[in-house]
Order: sequence, then structure tokens, then C-alpha cells
Amino acid sequence: MFRKQLGAIGMMAAVLAFTAPEASAQAACSFRGSLDDAYCDANRDMVADVPTDAARQRDPSTLVFAYTPVEDPALYATQFRPLLDYLGQCVGRRVVYFQVTSNAAQVEAMRSGRLHIAGFSTGPTAFAVNLAGAVPFAIKGNAQAFESYRVVTVVRADSPFQSLADLKGKRVAHTSATSNSGNLAPRAFFPGQGLAPDTDYRVVYSGGHDRSVMGVNAGDYDAAPVASDVFNRMAARGQVRRDNFRIIWQSDPFPTSSFALAHDLKPELAERIRKCFFDYRFPEALQRDLGGNDRFWPATYSENWAPVRAVADAVNAPYNRAAFDAESRRELEAEQRRNQQRQQQQQQQQAPARPQ
Repeated sequence: MFRKQLGAIGMMAAVLAFTAPEASAQAACSFRGSLDDAYCDANRDMVADVPTDAARQRDPSTLVFAYTPVEDPALYATQFRPLLDYLGQCVGRRVVYFQVTSNAAQVEAMRSGRLHIAGFSTGPTAFAVNLAGAVPFAIKGNAQAFESYRVVTVVRADSPFQSLADLKGKRVAHTSATSNSGNLAPRAFFPGQGLAPDTDYRVVYSGGHDRSVMGVNAGDYDAAPVASDVFNRMAARGQVRRDNFRIIWQSDPFPTSSFALAHDLKPELAERIRKCFFDYRFPEALQRDLGGNDRFWPATYSENWAPVRAVADAVNAPYNRAAFDAESRRELEAEQRRNQQRQQQQQQQQAPARPQ
């Protein structure tokens, strides 16, 4: 029942206009910056402040966690089980995993109060901050540094493409409109390399980094810009063979997914969760699944996400409600198309064979 209740806030809820904030919410706010009207940023650190009214600070008996659906969401429910078990013991309350199928649904879940802890993808982190009151506090990493990734443009190894300029007139997959690595960064950087999206090629949204990689592997797309960490994990798991691909361009580093808390958790609870994250060391299986990372590093939105905001500014892609609603509709339409394709495939498989 709990999972069904959470599922009700999924994709369709995300495409609806955000409800108006309560009249009393942050009524005396002195500064909001880019945040939605429901939040205040009096200390100007670019994220939502904890509500000043203690009655509006939450202390849930069950904490809900979700991770960005940059790959098959079902993978993460198993991969993050050791972390959730540890958090339950460390924080002293139940922690459950909420499987989301889109970035929009994940942002909406936190905005509506049904999600307390989340790992947001790099680009959607800014939507989560501005529209859902998310407060990023950590990035996964190793003993030396936090993890970063590059935008890599992959092609099949047996293709003739050697540079971005060779992709003019070809089928190039972007992941989703809000993705930093899968859409915004390519739009900011590709023109300087002689390839203008929507002009030199038609952008085809695949719906995810793994779908882009698999599509290139299958020959559905000629190329795809994707996050290097996702591509490396897929190769390490054996989902694709690395030698079937060639990288023809890569960007400078960006931060990977953020781990964030809902802004309105009681300060004592939020601080306890942060400490538990930073004390945690990944077990061997989770290290393998997460690219060799073994811990969480402290992070702040204002500092670590500055390069991401710079890319969005360069392509005039603000992280506001209008952009979020547009992306939500695109994600919903893409999900509907995938469901229709699955249904058609199932019907074809179940159809009786015609007599010869």
C-alpha cells in the first residue's frame, strides 16, 4: 500500500501545474533568488532555508529515498539496499526505497513532501533545488576526491565518424531536455566544434543515458552524448562491450549526481542523516556498482553546481517552472510511447502463429 501511495505521485502528477504555496509559507521572506515562492533563501546560499516555524519542520518515522533514473530504475533498488539498511540503523528509523521512472517524478515527489532523501542527476539537481526545496549535501567519491564525469560522445567503433563535424545530417540521441550531460552541455559545446544541434542534425530524445548507449550499440542512432560514468558502469557490468564503441569528443569534468535532503526536515534529523552519510563506507559490491567509489564527500549547490548553472545560462535554459513543466510533458510522452511499444511487442509475442 505504501508503494502504491507513492506511485500515485508519479509522472502524471509531475505534468500538472504546481499548487500554490500556503499563504503563510515564508510570508516574510527577505530573499528567494531563483527559488519557488514556497521557499526562502535569507542566508543567500542558493538553497531553501529550514522553515523558521518549528511546527513546519518534519520528523518522519519513515524516511523515503530515491535515486535518479539515469539507467534502469530497477537496478538501483538492489544496489542501494546496503546503504538504506545502514541508514536505518544509523538514523534509528525505517528507510525505504522509492523507484521513480523520470526526473520529473522524482522532483515532484520531493516537492510534494513524499521524498526525504534523494540522489538527483546533475542537471535535474537545479530543478530539485529551485522547485522542490532540495538541499544537496554530498557527492559520491573515493579516498582522493569526489567523483566527476565528462560528457562523452560515443559512436560505434566500426563507424566512419572521427569528429563531431562528421555527424552532420546523422541521427544523434540526446537523453532528455533537462539533462546536463545528455542535452544542455552538448548544446553549449557542440557548436564550437562545428556541429549545431537542431540545425546540423535532428535531436532525438532517447529517454535515458543507458537507452542512448544501447541505441548506438544497436545502430538506432549514429552517435550519442552521454555521461562517462554511466557509460563506464554499463561496460563494467557487461551490458555493452567497450570495444564496440569509440569516443570522438569529451568535455571538461562536471559533478556527478547530488545527494540531497528535503529542506524542511528537523535540523537535528538532517544533521544526523548527513553524519551517517559521511561516516558510511561502501561495501565491495556497491563500490563495484558505483564505479569504484567508496564514500560520500561534502558538497554545496552554490559551489559544486556552478559549472552546471553556467551551461544552462549559456543555452538559455533556466531551471524554472515553465521549463520543468515542458520537460515533464516530454518525459510523459516518451514514457507513453515506450509503454505502447512494449504492449505492441507483447501482443505480437502472444498472437497465435498463422497457419502455413
